[in-house]
Amino acid sequence: SPEAAVPPAALQAPYEPQLLRLSEIIGALHYLRTLCQGPEDGAWRREMQSLLDAEAAGGERRERLVQAFNRGYGGFEQTHRTCTPAARVATRRYVTEARRIVADLTSRYGN
Repeated sequence: SPEAAVPPAALQAPYEPQLLRLSEIIGALHYLRTLCQGPEDGAWRREMQSLLDAEAAGGERRERLVQAFNRGYGGFEQTHRTCTPAARVATRRYVTEARRIVADLTSRYGN
């Protein structure tokens, strides 16, 4: 079962939920950028790769982060085929949320 694959909270980083949400947002932004700004330049995929390199070199944690990215991408892929005003609003909101998560993680757990 999927629950069995997730380690107990005691074994996870305290910021795991934020990392999963950030991964999902990056996936959504990766799709939305392609939709609204033309050919993807790889910026959001590179952001995700940097996150993976810093937080999860391999194993189940990496897989959970990748699944969250794919969930964010797939959610918008299913509902948006063209760049609509709603897609542009979603992009702005996700960028704002991502910045807030990064700022929070940096202030609470950064060196």
